[in-house]
Formats: sequence, C-alpha cells, structure tokens
Amino acid sequence: MSNSSSEQARETGLTADAFAAMGTPNLAYIALVVTEEMRGYGIHSAEGQLLAVLGSRDVAFAAARQNNLDPVSVH
Repeated sequence: MSNSSSEQARETGLTADAFAAMGTPNLAYIALVVTEEMRGYGIHSAEGQLLAVLGSRDVAFAAARQNNLDPVSVH
C-alpha cells in the first residue's frame, strides 16, 4: 500500500515540489560513469545534475563530504 508522492503531498498540504525536496538538498548520489573517453565515479545532486566525475569511489565520497553533501551509493 504505497501512496504516490503527489497523493502524499496533497495529504500533508505541501506542493509536490516541496514534498520532493524534503530532506534532499544535501543528498548526493555516487554512481559509476562510463563514456568513450573516461570511466569514473560521478557525484550527482538530488535533482540528478552531474556535479563532478572523479577517479575512484572513495575520492568521490570524500569530495562530496568535503562539500557538505551526504553521499549515497547508486548501484
């Protein structure tokens, strides 16, 4: 029994955008990025914007933390 985010937003009186943004401004997703030119670990904002690509997962996590972001791994 799962409500959609828009249903949950309606129930709380928040707009869908405000509901989606709750608790996420400092969240960073770390994911493998592979292109023809490179392979590295991308730091993505909660909105999905690619912020940086670094050579290792550990360095990506450290860089996110140094910039006051809370990194989580995406598999």
